[in-house]
Amino acid sequence: MLGATSPAVAAAEAEPFGLFATRLPEGPLPAKWRAVERAVEAERAALAACRTNPDACAAPARQFLAIVALAASYEGRARLGRINRAVNLAIRPVSDRPQHGVDDRWSAPLETLAAGAGDCEDYAIAKLVALREAGVAAEDLRLVILRETASGEDHAVAAARLDGRWLILDNRTLAMVEDGALVKYRPLFALDAGGARRLEARPVLVAEASPDAPATASIAPDPVTDDVRQIQPM
Repeated sequence: MLGATSPAVAAAEAEPFGLFATRLPEGPLPAKWRAVERAVEAERAALAACRTNPDACAAPARQFLAIVALAASYEGRARLGRINRAVNLAIRPVSDRPQHGVDDRWSAPLETLAAGAGDCEDYAIAKLVALREAGVAAEDLRLVILRETASGEDHAVAAARLDGRWLILDNRTLAMVEDGALVKYRPLFALDAGGARRLEARPVLVAEASPDAPATASIAPDPVTDDVRQIQPM
């Protein structure tokens, strides 16, 4: 059909940076993400109890619900910006080694707010959960792991889709920018309610590798594993 979008192009448009996403096999990153999701679910029970009985609500939960309530009173980009700003100002950037005694530990929002400190993925997780609580659809949210091309350091950000465009919520700045503006980074992974996936530059056909094989969609191989390097807090 004239003007129709191919499935491959549609798949790329659905992800930040216009890339293709393929599910990761079992490994450190999917396991870490599942652990975070379990911790977030446990904290949601605490938030539900706070809504029922505010007087018995612990300070981190009250702080989180206040962030969500304020953001929910806005719409569109203003809602995203309120959460980006509030979370950035509520948390002090500290790497995992001095804070937790380990090289890499991902925390759920209430734990992070209780500590008042965290590194980049802790900011991103808190923003994703707050955005969901404020009414943003799960399919419009990602935690994206990037690699800075100059230093080789990994960095985590939240990404939110608004009007078909992905905005980046970064703990390093109060300003939100579109994904295409992050030219100094290479996107590696996207994590969301559907699990952990690798971000790839392009799909290829199996027939490209084997002329006798039927032309079925596949994804170009990539040397990056899911062993994410030490993510930087700043």
